[in-house]
Amino acid sequence: MSIGWSGVFPAVTTQIREDLSIDLPETQRVVDDLIRDGVTGVIALGTVGENNSLEYDEKVSVLSAIVEVVAGRVPVITGVSEYDLRRAVRYAQAAEKAGADGLMLLPPMVYVTKPNELVAHFRGVAASTRLPIMLYNNPPAYRTVIDRDVLSALVDVPNIVAVKESAPDTRRFTDFRNIFGDRFVLFAGLDDVALEGLYLGARGWVSGLTNAFPKESVELVRAFERGDHAKAMEIYRWFMPLLHLDAEHDLVQSIKLAEQVMGRGSERVLPPRYVLEGARRAEVIAMVEKAAATRPSLGIANAA
Repeated sequence: MSIGWSGVFPAVTTQIREDLSIDLPETQRVVDDLIRDGVTGVIALGTVGENNSLEYDEKVSVLSAIVEVVAGRVPVITGVSEYDLRRAVRYAQAAEKAGADGLMLLPPMVYVTKPNELVAHFRGVAASTRLPIMLYNNPPAYRTVIDRDVLSALVDVPNIVAVKESAPDTRRFTDFRNIFGDRFVLFAGLDDVALEGLYLGARGWVSGLTNAFPKESVELVRAFERGDHAKAMEIYRWFMPLLHLDAEHDLVQSIKLAEQVMGRGSERVLPPRYVLEGARRAEVIAMVEKAAATRPSLGIANAA
């Protein structure tokens, strides 16, 4: 299965009202603004989209609203983050019906699978849908590793086409390219090693902080692609203090707070998360405000 996924795919936020209901119009506005700022795809209902805090019907409603507002302008890939195979299959099939262009498939939540169980989970979801699938590897968060043996056992599954690599060990990009060639499209999935991932063979970047600074994120990747490595490095070094937030336990609250400071969305989150408070909140706000005041020149308007 051939896909054209590349560039910057923000893991978009799900906007929440004060009464903790889902604000679909605001979620659509946030996504539309990102597309207007040049992103080349969106990840709906990833970690930053608070997937595991939503009910099944809410997930389908959020995804359907995002598909509607995107209207085919860029690919919409939705997170599949469930406790077991039956739930994952149910949502994957609903996502296909809702018009998603692909799935970002996570290991089963809570239970830490053995390699053969993980392979069976991925195969089971893949067999239930015609959609292309990006596997999501994030050992620090989910305690499960998608290693070479797991991928080797999935080479024959035609709609498993990509891997979002969020392990901090960037050697994995080179190892996977050496072992599998171009069989799996690689995406950098950890913001503060994104440029390293691009240099080592990633075709794109699934990003959290793009929600707050989309134009800079897009230009970073474009500069790399056109060989302007000085500009790519300039943007990356400016961005790095914020990119580190993507690797922290409170990444969702930090990214949504950054989004709010930049006038792009609300910081409200669903329990068990709560908005940042005290010194941590002040620290993140100061970081975002400093980044906004020192934005690198992109040759385009830098307005948020």
